[in-house]
Amino acid sequence: MKNVMNSKVVLSVLSLVLIVAMALTFSACGNDSNTNTGDAKVEKSFVFKVIDLDGSEKSFDIKTDAKTVGEALVNEKLISGEQGDYGLMVDTVNGIKYDFTADGAYWAFYVNGEYAMSGVDTTEIDETAIYSFVATKA
Repeated sequence: MKNVMNSKVVLSVLSLVLIVAMALTFSACGNDSNTNTGDAKVEKSFVFKVIDLDGSEKSFDIKTDAKTVGEALVNEKLISGEQGDYGLMVDTVNGIKYDFTADGAYWAFYVNGEYAMSGVDTTEIDETAIYSFVATKA
């Protein structure tokens, strides 16, 4: 009878240890910081160039978790402007401001050396692309 009692105690303790070990294992799996849940922000990088009216060029390597080029450049304080009916109307790039009505110059947005077909604030980041703002005189 004593052996049966000892066996039940040993089995109960082993069962309890197994339950605790499984609980710890499963709770650790849920807290894995390397798990990509879809909500995690992924850092991207791209090249951004600024070309002024005098032809001087400055290049920036941008690293961001933003979704669009515009959001990344605003976060880096490299562009600013007014929100309009068609999105962000950029008037200042790298601290240089142009007012089309006053001086006939403006900032044009380019992707891979081609005039962009979308606004900077709607252009999703492609890490292989080179984005630039080129000062343009009308």
